[in-house]
Amino acid sequence: MPEKIALLGSTGSIGTQALDIISRYPEKFKVEVLVGGNNINLLTRQAQQYRPDVVVIGNTAHYRQLKDNLKGTGVKVFAGEKDTEQVVSSSAAGTVLAAIVGYSGLRPTIAAIKAGKKIALANKETLVIAGALIKEMASASGSMIIPVDSEHSAIFQCLAGEEKNSVESITLTASGGPFLNLTSRELKKVKPCDALKHPNWNMGDKVTIDSASMMNKGLEVIEAKWLFNLEPSQINVVIHPQSIIHSLVHFTDGSVKAQLGIPDMRLPILYALSWPLRFKSDLPRLDLTDHKTFTFEKPNFRKFRNLALAYRALTGGGNLACLMNAANEIAVRAFLAGKIAFLQIPDIIEFTLEKNQYIASPDLEMLEMSDKTARETANNFIKKHLKNT
Repeated sequence: MPEKIALLGSTGSIGTQALDIISRYPEKFKVEVLVGGNNINLLTRQAQQYRPDVVVIGNTAHYRQLKDNLKGTGVKVFAGEKDTEQVVSSSAAGTVLAAIVGYSGLRPTIAAIKAGKKIALANKETLVIAGALIKEMASASGSMIIPVDSEHSAIFQCLAGEEKNSVESITLTASGGPFLNLTSRELKKVKPCDALKHPNWNMGDKVTIDSASMMNKGLEVIEAKWLFNLEPSQINVVIHPQSIIHSLVHFTDGSVKAQLGIPDMRLPILYALSWPLRFKSDLPRLDLTDHKTFTFEKPNFRKFRNLALAYRALTGGGNLACLMNAANEIAVRAFLAGKIAFLQIPDIIEFTLEKNQYIASPDLEMLEMSDKTARETANNFIKKHLKNT
C-alpha cells in the first residue's frame, strides 16, 4: 500500500516540490491531507488533482469558497489552526511533511509528533523555538524526525551507520546568498527585489530573505543542535557559493564525510519521504565536470550580524531562540513591505533580545508568550525608531 502523506504547507515552495515528487511515485505515496494558508486557487487545484481525504485552509475566511470549489469531489474541507491540529493528529497519514513556514508551523508539527507520526521536517522554526520540548515529545511518542533542509539532510545521510560518539563536529555550508560580495555600504541600499534573487535555490520569499541576511543559516545552526545532539562549539558554518557540497561531518579519527548534489530541494524531500529506503529517481544528476571549482570561505559575522545573533541565542539557550525567531519574522515582513532597510533587520532582532525577559527552561505556554511579546517589541521598535525607507 502507498504511504499516506499529510502535507502541511502544500501551496508553498517546499509543498509544491513535494507534490511533484509524490506524483512521480503513485505506487509509493498517496496524498491523504493537504494544508494551505491563503492561496485558495492553488489549494483548490491541488485538491482536485490529488483527491486527498481532507483539505484544510488556514485562513478561515476562505472556508466557504474552498468548500464550494470542492463540492462533489468527496474531499472533506476544514479551516483554521485548531482544525489543522485535529486533522493532522487523527488522519490516516503515517508521514507528515511539515513545510508551513515560520512560527505558524509549530503547533501542527507538535500535533503530528504527539500522534507518533514520521515527520519530514522542513519547518526549521519548530526546533529553533522549542527544540528541548520537541525532543521530549518525540521520545515519548516514538515519532521519528527526518530533516528536509538540504544541509541537515546531508548531515543525516553522512551519519548513517556511524557511532554517535565518533562525531567531532559538523560544518553546514551556506551559499552566501545574493549579497555575499557586497560591502556594508552597498548593503545599505539593497531592496527586497534584490534580496529575492537567490543565485542557486528556488525558495519562498521569507526563506530567501533569511538566506540573504544569513539568518537562514543561523536557524539551521540551532536546528542542528537539536537534530544531532551537538554543542554550539561543534557546529561550524562555511561559505560555499556553488551549493554542491551540502554539508560535512568531521569524525574523531580525522576523517570527513560530505554529501554532494545539485541544488534541487526535490532530492532531500524524496529522501525524507522514502527513508529508510532510497528510491530510484529520474531527477537531474550531478556531473562534477560541470563544476570544476569549489570555493570556501569563512562567514563574515560583522557584515552578516544575524548569524552572530543566532549563535548568541543558541549559546544562551532558554527562550532566546524563540525571541530571535519572532523578531526576525516581524523584521523580514517589514523589509518586504519596504518599511525598513535591509541592515535594520539585525537591529530589530538585537533590540528584541535585549528588551525581553530571559526564561531558562520555558514550557510551551512560556514560549508562546515569549513569541507574542517579542513580536510586540519588534513592531513597536519599527514604529518608534525606524523611518520608512
